[in-house]
Amino acid sequence: MKIGYARVSTQEQTLDLQIDALKKYGCENIFTDKVSGLKAHKPEFEEMMKFVREGDTVVIWKLDRLGRSTKHLIDLVAELERRKINLVSLNDPIDTTSPSGILVFQIFCALAEHERNIIVQRTKAGLASARARGRMGGRPKGLLPKYQDIAPAVKELYDAQKLSTTQIMKFFKIGSRRTFYKILAHAGVKVQGFTKKRTRRKDDTQ
Repeated sequence: MKIGYARVSTQEQTLDLQIDALKKYGCENIFTDKVSGLKAHKPEFEEMMKFVREGDTVVIWKLDRLGRSTKHLIDLVAELERRKINLVSLNDPIDTTSPSGILVFQIFCALAEHERNIIVQRTKAGLASARARGRMGGRPKGLLPKYQDIAPAVKELYDAQKLSTTQIMKFFKIGSRRTFYKILAHAGVKVQGFTKKRTRRKDDTQ
């Protein structure tokens, strides 16, 4: 059975978009919460976790609808796995019914925490350092700190060969292929070979 879960942060927000998508996917039961993701207590989510059974699939609109933190998400997936319950995210390439979906989920979780706890701080530190040296603006010649930070995660997704170039760029919010290739080069990927191989993929041209 497919069990849907939808959440918005405030009473003023609507759940309609998420619910429509979950119904379209074939969810037979949908649980909804109107509560901040930072709140530990989510009444309907807790009811859903009591309701689901072995072999069921929990379906969500997006990964951030579920967890407060990376640790919470990983603990949740571990619990679902222990209970032999699958997880599908409609707007992330996450489907724990397959090994590749589990791998992508783990990478996305790591990235989520990375972005939240490291990138902002390092970017601010880089700007402060640049100001201290008298660089008050202008485009740096090298790779921006925020791209240096995500380079290992970008490389992991590339090495996994489960997502297209376009999908990776979209998730990491990389604005151009030139920047994308610079990030790969920074992570130690041979850009020339990667470009040749990836441009053959059909979904990269769509």
